[in-house]
Amino acid sequence: MSETTQQDNKVAERIFEGYGEDPQSLSSYATLIGLFNLILAVFLFFAKRAGHDLPERMELKDITLLGVATHKLSNALANDAIAMPLRAPFTELQEKQSPKMVDEQPRGSGLRKSVGELLICKFCLGMWIASFFTYGLILAPRVTRLIASIFAVVALSDHLHQTYKALTNRADSRLR
Repeated sequence: MSETTQQDNKVAERIFEGYGEDPQSLSSYATLIGLFNLILAVFLFFAKRAGHDLPERMELKDITLLGVATHKLSNALANDAIAMPLRAPFTELQEKQSPKMVDEQPRGSGLRKSVGELLICKFCLGMWIASFFTYGLILAPRVTRLIASIFAVVALSDHLHQTYKALTNRADSRLR
């Protein structure tokens, strides 16, 4: 470990001393918070530079579309087997329950573990995805609405599949 890294670790230990959590984890969380805010700052800079005005308020139809799309995409990225290659560098497979549900745990330590925790938490991931959809709505609204619409349609389809399955199971149980 380099001398600079050792000094950074000591600073982190002092800053977070007494909190009860591993100081390295807290430093990694702080790094992710910093990255999130850096991306926001870069977005604001480029939006202003490109002459994109920020809306005074977002329309309800866009909030609804992006909300449903964020729900679907965050759930798919955090849980679906198809997204395993994206999570694999940061997580360890515990059990593949189905193509729609994979149980994984973060692996490693420090930033690697924190990124793993982010990637398996649909709620945590949702914040990042919602932000990117919102940035896209400002910078490229037509493309963003198209992509968000695809995920919103899939979310609606998923709910219809689940409703159909529940109704079919209910009907089957009444026939018995």
